[in-house]
Amino acid sequence: MNTTSDAWPSSLDDSELDELDRYLRAHAEEGHLLLDGVHGLLSALAVGPVQVLPEEWLPEVLHEPFADEAEGNRVLALLAKLNDSIVAELEVDAYEPILGEVDTEDGPALSAAGWCEGFSRGIDLRAGLWEKRLADDPQLMELLGPVMALAVDEGILSAEAEFEKLSDEEYDECLAQLPAVLGAVSRYWHEHPATAGELDALAQAAAGPRENDGTPPPRQRSGHWVH
Repeated sequence: MNTTSDAWPSSLDDSELDELDRYLRAHAEEGHLLLDGVHGLLSALAVGPVQVLPEEWLPEVLHEPFADEAEGNRVLALLAKLNDSIVAELEVDAYEPILGEVDTEDGPALSAAGWCEGFSRGIDLRAGLWEKRLADDPQLMELLGPVMALAVDEGILSAEAEFEKLSDEEYDECLAQLPAVLGAVSRYWHEHPATAGELDALAQAAAGPRENDGTPPPRQRSGHWVH
């Protein structure tokens, strides 16, 4: 692997992550994504079947006007850099999820709840393509297994069958597999791109608004990002 400074992706440094984290927390209401959720959202879009432009995903992240132009330009620049870094990290197998941290009886622990919520919303932006392919091709379902296990464990997704909570070891194992999972899913869509029929169905779905399915807003999260 070429790890020269020219080839290595330019990710947000700790101070930039802190800055974006503070902005999102300061403007968060119930159901809004925090930094871990935004990273999950952008990760789903990065490995997905078709491009999703910023004007479509930004409303999932930003919910009110900026206080001033300088603040807006800064936040948008940080989000753009975060988005670009995910794509670059995946290309050189250097991807790491940004996870939340929650307090437990045994002390702080990593939580995939926010990341999984964001990843789920990223899939929702192209739900027709994902759902049809997941139904038609068990390979994609199998690749996404660790993500789905975490999402069901955290209550982000509902399981058709009764689901036993992951043990701490199983949870940590699923977390450790996330970089490999995203790399594999990205390769899957490159090798098995969306068909003309799937794209036609997507265009038809985009012509009308999706109805609210009555799903309650996600649980409020607390804690700090961990990269």
